[in-house]
Amino acid sequence: YLQVDRTERIKNSLNPKFAKKFLIDYYFELVQKLKFGIYDIDNKTFDLNDDDFLGEFECTLGQIVSSRTLTKPLVHKNGRPAGRGSITITAEEVKDNRVVVLEVEARKLDNKDFFGKSDPYLEFHKQTGDGNWVMVHRTEVIKNNLNPVWKPFKISLNSLCYSDMDKSIKVECYDYDSDGSHDLIGSFQTTMSKLKEASRSSPVEFECINEKKRQKKKNYKNSGIVSVKHCEIIVECTFLDYIMGGCQLNFTVGIDFTGSNGDPRSPDSLHYLSPNGVNEYLTAIWSVGLVIQDYDT
Repeated sequence: YLQVDRTERIKNSLNPKFAKKFLIDYYFELVQKLKFGIYDIDNKTFDLNDDDFLGEFECTLGQIVSSRTLTKPLVHKNGRPAGRGSITITAEEVKDNRVVVLEVEARKLDNKDFFGKSDPYLEFHKQTGDGNWVMVHRTEVIKNNLNPVWKPFKISLNSLCYSDMDKSIKVECYDYDSDGSHDLIGSFQTTMSKLKEASRSSPVEFECINEKKRQKKKNYKNSGIVSVKHCEIIVECTFLDYIMGGCQLNFTVGIDFTGSNGDPRSPDSLHYLSPNGVNEYLTAIWSVGLVIQDYDT
């Protein structure tokens, strides 16, 4: 197996929900084997050999696609059960290359810390067909700030709301705690249609509501205001978009025939005139040319 990507690291959690999404090309005619490995990382090194292995799961992409949501137990490398741990994988087809660009800030958030101020971050959730909420994006944490301004971020329109402008989107604001017990400051629901109304001259604002706090306090108003300063839908063109739009690729070859490459009669030379008519230069040109020829008119 070849490692292709990793999720973000979730600190101090036995039930992590990863926001990172993986894009995989799906081919119906191929058996595409996948392996998911779970590790407990307690250092900053990239190498996983010095981290604790918690379990893994092997399957095919076809199994995930046909199930849409697949939950299976984790196993050790020897195939034995890895405790009671399990993994849930959800798949969806990406059909839309539109991307939402958002700029968000907040003000007068509730202070959840005894010492200092809240360390707020936002989570964006979309609602699935069975009514459950799935997290699709998490902002960075702004330390010790009740009036945070988060960095602009992009998320695909399909990931955010299935490309449905009127589909409900839930936004939750949390106070980050290093022990993993993040405190909910408040939440609100909106739609892409509403978010699109935002502009820097006229931001769209939402009251951040904490239901438990509202039920306890008679004079409760809100737990802060979340302001969307900018919302724009852009199209991120793919390679095929350029090709189908008329972009052409031209294949030009330049070969260095200097004497430093050696005598072409010697098998050690890149220009060696092999009895079968093939040398390293010709092999490279042939390999690249077979790919480029369909795009060079």
